Amino acid sequence: MTVSDRFLVTGGGRLAGEVVVGGAKNSVLKLMAAALLAEGTTTITNCPDILDVPLMAEVLRGLGCEVTIEGDVVRIMTPPEPKYQADFPAVRQFRASVCVLGPLVARCHRAVVALPGGDAIGSRPLDMHQAGLRLLGATSTIEHGCVVAEAQELRGADIRLAFPSVGATENILMAAVLSKGQTTLDNAAREPEIVDLCMMLNQMGAQVSGAGTSTLTIRGVDRLKPVTHRVIGDRIVAATWGVAAAMTRGDVTVRGSAPSHMQLVLNKLSEAGAEITHGPRWFRVVQRDRPKAVNFATLPYPGFPTDLQPMAIGLAAVADGTSMITENVFEARFRFVEEMVRLGADARTDGHHAVIRGVEQLSSAPVWSSDIRAGAGLVLAGLVADGETEVHDVYHIDRGYPRFIEDMQQLGGDVRRASP
Repeated sequence: MTVSDRFLVTGGGRLAGEVVVGGAKNSVLKLMAAALLAEGTTTITNCPDILDVPLMAEVLRGLGCEVTIEGDVVRIMTPPEPKYQADFPAVRQFRASVCVLGPLVARCHRAVVALPGGDAIGSRPLDMHQAGLRLLGATSTIEHGCVVAEAQELRGADIRLAFPSVGATENILMAAVLSKGQTTLDNAAREPEIVDLCMMLNQMGAQVSGAGTSTLTIRGVDRLKPVTHRVIGDRIVAATWGVAAAMTRGDVTVRGSAPSHMQLVLNKLSEAGAEITHGPRWFRVVQRDRPKAVNFATLPYPGFPTDLQPMAIGLAAVADGTSMITENVFEARFRFVEEMVRLGADARTDGHHAVIRGVEQLSSAPVWSSDIRAGAGLVLAGLVADGETEVHDVYHIDRGYPRFIEDMQQLGGDVRRASP
C-alpha cells in the first residue's frame, strides 16, 4: 500500500451479498483525543482499520501518550502531565488532529496545535473553535501556523455556535467538561458521533446532558477517569454500500450500523426505487430497475450528509431523469463533478448547485480523487461504466474505508489495487 497506488475498476457487474461495517471514522479519532482528558489507560474497541487511526496514534504519542493498536482495539496510556505542543508533521496530515485542542487546554492549560491538513473540500476555519474557547476563559491566537490557546482556569459559559459545526462542538465540549461551573452550548452539532463522544465522556465521569439535541449542558468536574468504550458503527461507510447497491441494481445487506443514523439516506434510496428493509443494526437495499432521479440537499445532521454528496451525484449520473444536488456545507465539494464528467456524466454546476441528467451508462476513464468520499464515489461510478476505470490518489480512500477492496470483491465488484 503506497500513496501512488490506484484502483482498477471494471464496470458492468451488480453488487450482491452482505457486508459488515466497522467503527465510525468520524467518532474514533475524537474518542482517541478524549483519552487525553484522563490519566491512565483508555481502551477503545471496534476501531476501524483505516490510515487515520495510526496517524492519530502518532499525534498522541507526540503528546506523551503510549498507544498500542491490536486488531480493532486501541489502548491509550495518558501520563499525569501530557505535553501541550502538537506542532509536528503528523498533526498536519489530517483534519481531525485539531480535536486535541480542547482536551489540551483543559488538561494542560495551554495548547499549541499545528493547523491541520486533510481533505480538499473547501474552507473549514477554526474561528468557532477559538471563539468558544475564549468564552470559556482562554486566549486563542494563530501564530507561526499553529493555534495557540492558554487558560489559567476554564469557566463555564453560555455559548451559541453560528453554525452547528461538528469540530467546534467537539472541542468546546471536551474543554468544558473540566471547566468550573456550567456551560450551555446552543446550536450544537447533533450527529450520532457527537452522541458517542458524550456517552464516553459521561462514562469517564463528565456531566453532559442533551446529547443528540441542539443544546448541550455541561457541568464541569475536577477530573475524569479512563474507561473502555465501543465505537458506534460507521453510518457513512454503511450508506456508501447502500448507494452502491442502488447504482448497480444490486442486492446488498449492510450490518454493523444503525439505520436510524441514516434514515434520510435510506428514504432517498427508497425514493429512487430501491426496496429497503431493516432491523436495529442492519439494512438491505434491493434495486431491481434503473434508479429514478432524486433531488438531494446536504445539511447538518439529521439532514443529508455532505460526506455522501459524491455518492448522491454518482447515483444521479445513471438515474432516469434530471436531479438537482445542493451543497450547503462545504463549498468546494463539487470538484468531484469534474471527474464525473470525465466518466461521461451529463453534469453542470452553478455555485452551490449541480444539475445532473442521468445517462444509461458511464464510460471508463482515468480519474483522480481529491478526498476520502470523492474517491469512494469515483469507484462506485466505475462500477457502472463500460471498460476499466483507473482511480488515482486512492490513499484518500484508505483513510476512511477499512477493507474497501476486500468488501467490494466480496460483493462481486471487480476492483483491484495496482502499484506503480
